Amino acid sequence: MKKTTRAEWAAITIFLIAACAIPASARAQNSSKSSTTKQQRQQQPAVLYASRPDALQFADDLAARRDLDREWVRQAIGQARLLPQVPRLMLPPPKGTAKNWRVYRSRFIDPIRIRAGVRFWQEHRTALERAEREYGVPAEIIVGIIGVETIYGQQMGTFRVMDALATLAFDFPSAHPRAKERTEFFRRELEQFLSLTNRSNTDPFAFKGSYAGAMGLGQFMPSSWVRYAIDFDGDGRVDLFNSPTDAIGSVANYFIGHGWTPGMPTHFGVQFDASRLQLDDLLLPDILPTFSAANMQAQGALLDAAGVQHRGPLALVELQNGPDAPSYVAGTENFYAITRYNWSSYYAMAVIELGREVAAAREK
Repeated sequence: MKKTTRAEWAAITIFLIAACAIPASARAQNSSKSSTTKQQRQQQPAVLYASRPDALQFADDLAARRDLDREWVRQAIGQARLLPQVPRLMLPPPKGTAKNWRVYRSRFIDPIRIRAGVRFWQEHRTALERAEREYGVPAEIIVGIIGVETIYGQQMGTFRVMDALATLAFDFPSAHPRAKERTEFFRRELEQFLSLTNRSNTDPFAFKGSYAGAMGLGQFMPSSWVRYAIDFDGDGRVDLFNSPTDAIGSVANYFIGHGWTPGMPTHFGVQFDASRLQLDDLLLPDILPTFSAANMQAQGALLDAAGVQHRGPLALVELQNGPDAPSYVAGTENFYAITRYNWSSYYAMAVIELGREVAAAREK
C-alpha cells in the first residue's frame, strides 16, 4: 500500500468528522418545483455509472495509481448516479447576456445575509480576531466568504458529493469553452475524494455539498481540504461542517496559500481621463494585476490618493451594469487572491462588500 502522507491523514480526519455533519437545516435546492415534477423525476430510473466503460476504466486506473482496492473503487464509481441537472448548471450564460453588477450584488448583500453575518461575527469574534492576527486576513473578508458561500452554514448543499463529482468527471458539458480542462479538474477532485474516503474507511455516499462537490461552511473542494483545512479550535480534529472556528482558520489559511498579503487593501477607486484613456489596453490582462500605479495613470486611469501610493501591481477591474455604464476599481494582488476562491471579479466584490456591510452593521 502507498504510504499515507501527513496531509492525507489530516484530511482523513476531516472526512470522518464530516460524514454525519450535514445539518438538517440545509435548504433543499430547487424546492420551488411542483410536486408533480418531483414525482415524475422520482419515477425516472437512476442512471448509474456502472454502465459506463469509461467510468470503470477510470476506476481501474485510479485504483492502480493510489494503491486502492480495485473492486471497491469500481463499486463506488459504479454506484454513483448521473445528475442530469448538474451539467446544465456548469454552462456559462448564452452569448450576449449582459452582466449586471447591481443585480449580482443584490443576490448576496441583503438584510437577511447581513443580519446572519452580524450574529456569526458576534458569536465567533475571538476566532475571527485570532485568524486576523495570525494570518493577516481581515475578519470582514473571512465573514464575507462564508456569508457568500453558505449564509454562515445555512446552505451547505444537498447534492451527494459522490454523484456530483462523478457527473462532472464523466459528463461535463462539451459545450463549455473550457470543457477539457474542467473535466480533468473534476476527475482529479473525484480521485482525491475517493482516496480519502477509502483510507478513512468512510462511505463516500455519506457526504453532501454543492452541485460542484464543494463542502462545509467555506465550501472547500476535496483537494482544498487536504491542502488548507486546519484544526483551528485545537480539539484534535478538523471539522468544517460543525466547527465555525475550524472554518474561519481554514479560510484564512486558504488565502495565505493563494498569495494574500497582510495589510494590503483589496482595491482602490479610479476615474478616467478621457483625453488619454487607453481602456482596451488596461482591460486586456483582465483581473491579473499587471500595471504599476504610474503606468495606469499614464494610460488615463486616475487612481485615488491611496492608489497612487501603492507599490504593487494593479489591474483595472470592470464591473458591467447591464445597459448602464460599467463600474471600475483598481484591484490589487489581494483582490486577485479573493478570485482564487471563485474566478470572478463580481464574486470578489460581493465578498468584499458583504464583509464591509456586516462590519458596518455591527457598529450600529
